[in-house]
Amino acid sequence: MRLLPLLLALLLPLAATADEVRLTNGEWSPYLGQNLPHHGVASRIVEEAFALEGVKVKWEFYPWARALRSAERGNSEGSAVWLRSPEREQAFFISDPVVESGYYLFHRKDQPIEWKEVADLKSLRIGGAIDYDYGQAFQQAERDGELKVKRLSNEEQGLRMLLAGRLDVFPMDKVVAFDLLHSQFSREARSQLSFHPQPLRSDSLHLLLSKKVPGNEQRMAQFNRGLKALQDSGKVSQYLLEIQQPLSLAY
Repeated sequence: MRLLPLLLALLLPLAATADEVRLTNGEWSPYLGQNLPHHGVASRIVEEAFALEGVKVKWEFYPWARALRSAERGNSEGSAVWLRSPEREQAFFISDPVVESGYYLFHRKDQPIEWKEVADLKSLRIGGAIDYDYGQAFQQAERDGELKVKRLSNEEQGLRMLLAGRLDVFPMDKVVAFDLLHSQFSREARSQLSFHPQPLRSDSLHLLLSKKVPGNEQRMAQFNRGLKALQDSGKVSQYLLEIQQPLSLAY
């Protein structure tokens, strides 16, 4: 019987190192992406925060709707990274903020805009990506018909329509826009675009863990502890700067 405590002592470290969480992910460079270094900076933060708590992340990449649906049903433990919403609060444990996202109105430099509130945008030809939420005021104005928004299949199409003069403004996360402009557009094309300094919306993005998976409440507590430790170490700020600074210079 005295062998039992010794056996448990040997097995517990193995169990801790074998602890694994399966998370769904999608494509949103430079934050998330299957073929990006570290699967994107947001994925890196999530993975390293869990690692500080002895948890290994296994990523599963899907289109966004499937990624969320899989996590909500408990087919995977969770998904990274998402906006907080009342609907998601019902289905998921929601982490402390992983990264901050700011959406800005991009426009041609030779067609500057001025705005303070969404109502000021009524006369503009506005683009938007299908299923993207640009904030409560914007979404409500679009539903009410006060804004005419041309919803497009992807954000690259929106930027190209801006350049062609077929749209007046196109909202994008600034870092995502810089990354897309740097990877898919010429320097000459980039030089023709700018953005208004007032954000259309500013939000935090979070890890979601399904409430249908047993143990996820405790797993979220682990993640938040690891995230705070990673933030306190300065590494989160370092990783974000490593992504943002070169893109800003390239833009």
